Amino acid sequence: MNQATGKLYLIPTTLGDNAPLEVLPISVKKIVEQINTYIVENEKTARRFIKKISSGKSQSSLQIFHLNKFTNPLELPEFLNPCQNGIDVGLMSEAGCPGVADPGADIVKLAHKQNIKVVPLVGPSSILMAIMSSGLNGQNFSFNGYLPIDKEERKREIKRLERLSYENNQSQIFIETPYRNNKLLEDLSNSLGSNTSLCVACDISLTSEYIKTQEAHLWKKNMVDLHKRPTIFIIHKA
Repeated sequence: MNQATGKLYLIPTTLGDNAPLEVLPISVKKIVEQINTYIVENEKTARRFIKKISSGKSQSSLQIFHLNKFTNPLELPEFLNPCQNGIDVGLMSEAGCPGVADPGADIVKLAHKQNIKVVPLVGPSSILMAIMSSGLNGQNFSFNGYLPIDKEERKREIKRLERLSYENNQSQIFIETPYRNNKLLEDLSNSLGSNTSLCVACDISLTSEYIKTQEAHLWKKNMVDLHKRPTIFIIHKA
């Protein structure tokens, strides 16, 4: 009889330093307790998460593959060798859901090519939670990643996204490196049309959570400190 192929489990993590079972279902804990082979962005934070959610798990038993900007793409097929040998593998993002604005998508694509069953587990996604709570168009939206760093390029990109939002009735979502959040909020409030809606969703699912949608001109009067706080920005021009 041929050996059954292992599964690739997409394991969500918390969006900050809160207790895992406050935001994750018990099914995630059960899978973490079963799996000893993981593909992760950062080994230190992954081990800390595993220890939090399953304190009795032996850390020395874990096999860790690293998937980040330094990983050679030619190494990726090796990460799924355990699945071909009948062993389940867990894929973890640094925060939130694997494969969503995350390098894990490359592993998921490869798993499909190798006929490995992919099993997504329920967990928090800052992008989806932000659009849920924004009051903006949740039926038509686009995630754009990071905006340009150069001031003039950024301004042009903001105006382009605002135009796309108006033409397509589409919410435009993006993020920034946390230490540049305040500058981005300032640039948005100065570059967007006064009546364009801007949602700022910060520290989602944490006790310091802040979510506010208002017209761009109002942000000039109500600036909030976003420094080093994970934040999602959404604009929509009606």
